Amino acid sequence: MAVRDHLRTIKYAAWLGWQMDSNWTNPYLFIAYSLVKPIAATLILVFMYLVIFSSALANPAVFSYMYIGNAFYMYVAQVLFGLVMVIYEDREHYQTLKQVYIAPISFYMYIIGRAIPKIILTTIGILITLAFGVVFLSLPIDLLTISWMLLAAAMLLGLLCICMIGIALAGIALLTAKHGSGINEGIAGAFYLFCGVVFPITFLPAWAQSIGLAIPITYWLEIVRRAVLSGSGVPNISGLEAYSNSEIFLLLLFSSLLFFVISIAIFRYADYLARKKGKLDMTTTY
Repeated sequence: MAVRDHLRTIKYAAWLGWQMDSNWTNPYLFIAYSLVKPIAATLILVFMYLVIFSSALANPAVFSYMYIGNAFYMYVAQVLFGLVMVIYEDREHYQTLKQVYIAPISFYMYIIGRAIPKIILTTIGILITLAFGVVFLSLPIDLLTISWMLLAAAMLLGLLCICMIGIALAGIALLTAKHGSGINEGIAGAFYLFCGVVFPITFLPAWAQSIGLAIPITYWLEIVRRAVLSGSGVPNISGLEAYSNSEIFLLLLFSSLLFFVISIAIFRYADYLARKKGKLDMTTTY
């Protein structure tokens, strides 16, 4: 019964999230925006690389590492931002957070459900970005050689980990005003730097590499790249090539479990402080 209730909460929270994400314009403009945005964002990075490294496209290893890492990192940026905005939108704009909080549902499941539209839209954006890279930029991806089982397992675990990190940030959002969304952007920026999104972590100093190796996003991006480029013949330049796929997956699993425990602890403590200080219905009026 509890599982059925949780699934129902996720279902209706996802429906609510979709209505809120797409109600600012007509459906056709929203679809066009969803299609153009990921390509435009990726092209900015591509042109930066072409200016800095004139042979970037001529080096499949460098270009594939940068392009695929940046494409899948959209999940981190969009989902983390989306989960934090759940708190700010419901509390500040719609002023319904208190009612949702006291409703006979799991607040965790409600937050995760609200993240599902973000995940779906981001998935569409990533697929479009990868297709654009294959067709127009000669990205060496072959659908027949992708390790689909490895990719599916990595995506499931990685998205759960990203949602857990987002829940921790949502807990912090319970205690902060609307401008606290900068915390989310700062965390996403730190992950972008330390997790080897567009350059191998071996380019970082030793202390920064240690930080990157402690974050599950690093291992998630590594195993996603391996799964997507499996059989392409493109050499691995991540700095983690000494580890096998099984070792990388176990590191992802262990670090994700650790972050899961930490995120739940942060959310519960923040939830306790928010109730104690009466911040569940706080509005900043700006």
